[in-house]
Amino acid sequence: MITIDANGRPINARPGEMLLDALRRAGLSVPTLCHVEGLPPSGACRMCVVEVEGQRALVPSCALPVSEGMKVRTHSPRALRARKTIVELLLANHPDDCLYCVRSGACRLQDLAEELGVRQRRYGGARTASKVDTSSPSIIRDPDKCILCGKCVRVCEEVQGVSAIDFHGRGSRTRVSTAFDEGLNVSSCINCGQCILACPTGALREQSHVKEVLAALDDPKKFVVVQHAPAVSVTLAEEFGLKPGTDIAGQMTAVLRGLGFQRVFDASLAADLTVMEEASELVDRLRSGGRLPMMTSCSPGWIKLVEQAYPDFIENLSTCKSPQQMLGALVKSYFAERQSLDPAQIFSVSVAPCTAKKFEAERPEMARGGAADVDAVLTTRELAQIIRMRGLDVGALAPGPADSPLGERSTAGKLFGASGGAAEAVLRTLHFMLTGKELEQPRMPALRGPKGLKETRVRIGDLDLGVAVASGLASARRLLEDIREGRRRDLQFIEVMTCPGGCVAGGGQPLGAGPEAVEARMQALYRIDRDERVRTAHGNESVGRLYREYLGRPLSNRSRKLLHTRYARRDVVL
Repeated sequence: MITIDANGRPINARPGEMLLDALRRAGLSVPTLCHVEGLPPSGACRMCVVEVEGQRALVPSCALPVSEGMKVRTHSPRALRARKTIVELLLANHPDDCLYCVRSGACRLQDLAEELGVRQRRYGGARTASKVDTSSPSIIRDPDKCILCGKCVRVCEEVQGVSAIDFHGRGSRTRVSTAFDEGLNVSSCINCGQCILACPTGALREQSHVKEVLAALDDPKKFVVVQHAPAVSVTLAEEFGLKPGTDIAGQMTAVLRGLGFQRVFDASLAADLTVMEEASELVDRLRSGGRLPMMTSCSPGWIKLVEQAYPDFIENLSTCKSPQQMLGALVKSYFAERQSLDPAQIFSVSVAPCTAKKFEAERPEMARGGAADVDAVLTTRELAQIIRMRGLDVGALAPGPADSPLGERSTAGKLFGASGGAAEAVLRTLHFMLTGKELEQPRMPALRGPKGLKETRVRIGDLDLGVAVASGLASARRLLEDIREGRRRDLQFIEVMTCPGGCVAGGGQPLGAGPEAVEARMQALYRIDRDERVRTAHGNESVGRLYREYLGRPLSNRSRKLLHTRYARRDVVL
């Protein structure tokens, strides 16, 4: 360690690290607009400028390596004046619609204007009147609110490996846009929403389904059901000021009933179904010489990437639908028949951590008879908005269980919320299918945690199974390139989650969460798996009953009709 002087106080720093990181670790808050944690600094916004003894100009702390004996003033009058001027210039041509903006109260630019005492418009700039891009089923792009920080561009390119957006033009005409300024719907965008999490303003937001859901809840002719994804119960609490990683599954169920949903189902049960079908499909491929490695198919952003960029791997994808779509299909078939309901009367809502689930629900393959299996998808943020609109207190309601027959889950299904969880769940059931015995050590530390690429080998009888887990599509792309070039022939099963860390860090999750919050969400899921009794999909009695009463067995004709799908090559603009 080395020692630097920050505002007259000695602090420890690691040799070679950036000054901003050392200052923040020491409890000194230095503002940024362009900094993306985990990526190399760009120094574009200059909000983090500080005074360094011996330097004539202010220096961006995000791009300055520390050195022994460095003396820094983080909040000198000169640094504060520079930051305030930057914010005033950004506001010069920014829309004055904060009262109506979806990010009001959660806008970094707004926060900095308050923090730095900006109380009037000192500079006037030419206002633009760009067209709002609403073409995507998942994401809305409002160019007038863009401050050109570049965070969305960097996340899309460096974290996700997609590069659907980039800087266009020069000087005052610079803007962030898609190739040829086409709509997001025909671009290479995979709908993951990581750009929304990165954006400091309201330039990017999800395509809201709040209006449609409220209309259905207020329609006496509709039978409205809701399912919630595995990761939602350990993230929703953050929207109401509770600590990251707080599991409020029971309270959330009570709140959903209080909102007027007539049935509350747990999509973790459908994750158990996914495990049963996926494990059976893997067994079939291993025995019949099918296409390997088999790759999971529960993450819709990943599926779109394969369709548009790696169509030669489409046959490697499992044919299983995602848990959301499996449950949606069962709600309008199995559940409707049990309740003597016309499927057209049912309005099926999914609460998901993911903006790409909105895209998935609108895929033509996810409809039967012209009617979608899932009618609307709410992000975690949108659910919180509805709860606040309807005046419900999450903490004041008595917890309740999800509804039968689609509400009882195992902890294996719950693990789908974290990267590696789907693979771990499948391996537990695969072992039982092949040996008739449970895994002695069902928990697999090698597949847990936020790392972008994880691997392990699992011995099941005479079978030595190579397993890889990728989260964040840049990691997935590197793995696919290795397989395509023949460098990886040792894998039989691959799990891919679109978002880094998995669904706990999905594009529909609460804003402003850092790596610590994502880790806390993961740990909450691991605690559930540790503390509860039913830890395998094949041990879930509700899943067994569903097969006995309706589906028959995994990969049966009815299972294939309701729980499986197909994928095809997709052409997009660059």
